[in-house]
Amino acid sequence: MSGSPTLALIIPAYNEALTIVEVIHRFHAALPQAEIVVVDNRSSDNTGDLARKALADCGAHGRVLLECRPGKGNAVRRAFHDVIADVYIMIDADMTYHPEDLPAMLAPVLAGEADLVVGDRLSTGDYRKENKRPFHNLGNALVKGLINWLFKVDLRDVMSGYRVMTRCFVEHTPILRAGFELETESTIFALDNRFRIVEVPIRYTDRPEGSFSKLNTFQDGARVLATIFRILRDYRPSVFFGTISVLLILAGLLAGIFPIYDYIKFRYVYRVPMAILATGLTLLGMMFAGISLILTSINNYFRALFEMQMMRRSVGGIAPVDPATHARQS
Repeated sequence: MSGSPTLALIIPAYNEALTIVEVIHRFHAALPQAEIVVVDNRSSDNTGDLARKALADCGAHGRVLLECRPGKGNAVRRAFHDVIADVYIMIDADMTYHPEDLPAMLAPVLAGEADLVVGDRLSTGDYRKENKRPFHNLGNALVKGLINWLFKVDLRDVMSGYRVMTRCFVEHTPILRAGFELETESTIFALDNRFRIVEVPIRYTDRPEGSFSKLNTFQDGARVLATIFRILRDYRPSVFFGTISVLLILAGLLAGIFPIYDYIKFRYVYRVPMAILATGLTLLGMMFAGISLILTSINNYFRALFEMQMMRRSVGGIAPVDPATHARQS
């Protein structure tokens, strides 16, 4: 990346009055040239006011945006729409991440070696030691294992909220989920569209006493299962619908054993309901096989379109974005 790239530090915040001031001061001291953008996600405390005062007190170039739609995904979407930069840094407002890791996180992007850098909390063992919610460790492992298996990679932390992204990656990544599925979705999008991902081991500490996580073990467990469902359905329809197809056809064949046995032995089908069930299951299985083929073809078609769009950008087909024009369009 040539020249002096502009940097934007994005901090989505919901009821983080206890930690937001220290987060702003610490990250501004580590990266004073960055624009700090706090997205107040309709906090019921004075998070927004404290953030504005902290930005003024430390002389940081920054602002506070208000996003009334709940959810981290909505907050980050608002920031990506309103903020123009060459490099985007995303952190949480709960003081769990450390500015000392910024040089190592920024290095691959600034060197042109990565489109997405993810802070790896797991390799150091800090997250397992500091995190007080064991079911979240299980959820992380399930989603990570599925993603690594589907995309034949060996990622260590797919849910980390400490990320550095290029402008190209931000402009092309759709944010479709409102909540904390944001990190997983962006990681999958990067893998599916062959963006370069680098993981950097980072320190992680749990929230300070008095600060409460917005995550709910059971609700987020359901979200993990829903995420696994969506990953298979949206990114690997051949696996998802193909598996359903095979199971239905096998069930149809099993159900059909008895009517076939009747016909072979008596030349008459006595188990008519079983014959109807077997026929229905087999036809349904064939229908799902057709759905699998159609959706796989559509996925491949749109993947090819995206690849051509990226190729046009790489050879200079996209003009620089004028910040004023971008702000009016947003």
